[in-house]
Amino acid sequence: MTISFRFDPVSLPEAAKALRQEVRAFLRQEIARGGFVPGEGGFSREFSRKVGARGWIGMTWPKRYGGGERSQLERYVVVEEMLACGAPTRGFSTADRQSGPVLLRYGQEEVKEAIVPRIAKGELCFCIGLSEPNSGSDVFAASTRARKAAGGYRVNGRKIWTSNAHEADYMIALLRTSPATGENRRYGLSQFLVDMRAPGISIRPIINLLGRHDFNEVVFDDVFLPDSYLVGDLDMASKQATDELAFERSGPDRWIETFPALVELVRSAGENPDERLAEGIGRAVAQLMILRRMSISVAGMLEAGKTPMVEAALVKDLGTNFEQSLPDKVRLLAPPPQEDDPDANDNRFRAALRHATLIAPKLTIQGGTREVLRGIIARGLGLR
Repeated sequence: MTISFRFDPVSLPEAAKALRQEVRAFLRQEIARGGFVPGEGGFSREFSRKVGARGWIGMTWPKRYGGGERSQLERYVVVEEMLACGAPTRGFSTADRQSGPVLLRYGQEEVKEAIVPRIAKGELCFCIGLSEPNSGSDVFAASTRARKAAGGYRVNGRKIWTSNAHEADYMIALLRTSPATGENRRYGLSQFLVDMRAPGISIRPIINLLGRHDFNEVVFDDVFLPDSYLVGDLDMASKQATDELAFERSGPDRWIETFPALVELVRSAGENPDERLAEGIGRAVAQLMILRRMSISVAGMLEAGKTPMVEAALVKDLGTNFEQSLPDKVRLLAPPPQEDDPDANDNRFRAALRHATLIAPKLTIQGGTREVLRGIIARGLGLR
């Protein structure tokens, strides 16, 4: 059996450690002034602009496009601290994590010059157009069509589960420009930049279990995209799309979403938890730290210019299974809630556990279902 993936140990450089303290100080200041409520996440253009002004969006990008030319490991620290605090990062996270890198690698020069510096400033929000109603997680079965027209393309079809489409300025969409061939079902797909305010685009909200409007169905009715909005080579976007998913699948956002429930469990346990509670917390923390080390290792590979698709899939599979199961583990370990207890810490614990429980079902679906990921991992193990 040939194993074609590995996780080398990576240590954070001193610059990253110093940056962590700077980010924590900024977040404490924002919380103190009422800029956001810790743990709630969400969308805030004001917060995005502040993060951009500090140079924390597009940190690894070339300076000529507004980037900071800093390391992937420094970027990792910023992302980890923002997510652990539950800061409102949705206004810039997708563009910083994957849309900006895709445009830098494959976009046409006039688009890069016009769009990428504004991402780095925190001015633009992006969404991703991959899933469709009839194709599920099989992105290569996409049927939303982009047909050649004078000066560009006309798009018709639908995308679904599109996070933040109602807030986004732009989408990077995977569209069918030619039929697939018998030899290559991935042929015929192209990526495009889409102006979300273009005529013919309508957005239908999908309300989640928390009662929030995060997901959407996006309908394209003869939407015009200029030739300059083609990203990469026509009909050959399958590798681009999989490269993009490597950026999406490996970061701390794939194991940290229910982390606040564990934090509140530790807080409520106090300094002298009983043996059962201490053991349960220890097991969860040990698993968390392993996932974190794997995720940092992938960041190191990205820093080295690699595209660690299999490693990213493994982090995403193990990470989302961990964070999905964590609320149930916390619930079993926690003492019974006291409904008449006015203690603020108890209320905070229950709020964190409720939030984690309600978001848990989606975690093993977003960014690729566990079944798709395990197929990728199996190929890496030489089993397929």
